[in-house]
Amino acid sequence: MEQSNNFSDASTKNSGENIYDKILEELEDFFLCINEPEYRAKQVFQWLYAKGILGFQNMTNLSLSLRQVLQEKFRLNLPTILEVQTDKNDGTKKLLIQLIDSKLIESVIIYEEEKVTLCISSQVGCPVNCKFCLTGIHGFTRNLSQGEIIAQLLLSTKIAAPVRITNIVFMGMGEPFLNYNELARALKIITSGDAFGYSPRRITVSTVGILSGLKKFGSDFPKVNLAVSLNATTDDQRQKIIPVSQKHSLSGLIKACREYPLPLRKRITFEYVLIKDLNDSEKDALRLIKLLKQIRCKINLIPLNDSGLSQFKTPDPRVVEKFQRILIDAGYTVLLRKSKGSNILAACGQLGASRNLFEDMDDEKNRD
Repeated sequence: MEQSNNFSDASTKNSGENIYDKILEELEDFFLCINEPEYRAKQVFQWLYAKGILGFQNMTNLSLSLRQVLQEKFRLNLPTILEVQTDKNDGTKKLLIQLIDSKLIESVIIYEEEKVTLCISSQVGCPVNCKFCLTGIHGFTRNLSQGEIIAQLLLSTKIAAPVRITNIVFMGMGEPFLNYNELARALKIITSGDAFGYSPRRITVSTVGILSGLKKFGSDFPKVNLAVSLNATTDDQRQKIIPVSQKHSLSGLIKACREYPLPLRKRITFEYVLIKDLNDSEKDALRLIKLLKQIRCKINLIPLNDSGLSQFKTPDPRVVEKFQRILIDAGYTVLLRKSKGSNILAACGQLGASRNLFEDMDDEKNRD
């Protein structure tokens, strides 16, 4: 366990709006209202995101008087990193982050040979409550703001330095499409050339299959990668492990995926968590082949990360290998996701299992 880091600049805390909750167009409007050219917004964005400056007084291409106006109007508040845990086996780092209202979330930095991936949370807790995922065990508290989503990238960039984060996945705590507006605002900043400048092809958003969000996302962000957490081949199976799927049939989800406006050369990723004696049979593999017919896709198989806190178990490796082989023989591209960070409860389905985070959610529930 490593010492926590707080990158907030106390001198910029005031009663104004948090500037990290503003998109570029809103800052442009602000500068026009005070008779400043709108390009000032891009200058501020470059300081905040491209350079990671934490104080308005350090924005040296702005006049002193303008910096004072910004100081009076806005806050530069970032959450606090309470704890950084590192998996000694694979180098994965898990960040326990305290938000301004003292709520807690987790983010994960995953190191691989050719890339470094940041796994971002979109909510405090999760309302979907997938039965194999620890995040939803203690319920849902609230959505994250655009600034709180962006802050995870800012803080993680500092932790990962000098290594650069190359990829971003929205696969942390929460269901991104149930916080669509803030997700969309954050994605605009992450992909902006005046801010972080990440290519959309380096970003993946994962959803359990919220149809309203799925349709809108395809229109708003066609170049950002889509991952669908499928995890079952029948409605009965899916409703047992993903209660929210009672509102959306499996056939309806597959139909929406077939109609999804995929750009040329892009594919939907279907994530399939393999659970012992539930969805790992040969029949399941054959049903999955039929379900995904005529969808341009690839499949990520994820053997359940057994934390000891769930009723479900990990399949035998031989069962996993057989399941994968059946899909490959049918012509699908199938990746077997290797577990990263399991020793610190940072692997897929394990976020939110930190003792401090559980206690925080329990306290919130008791107050309600």
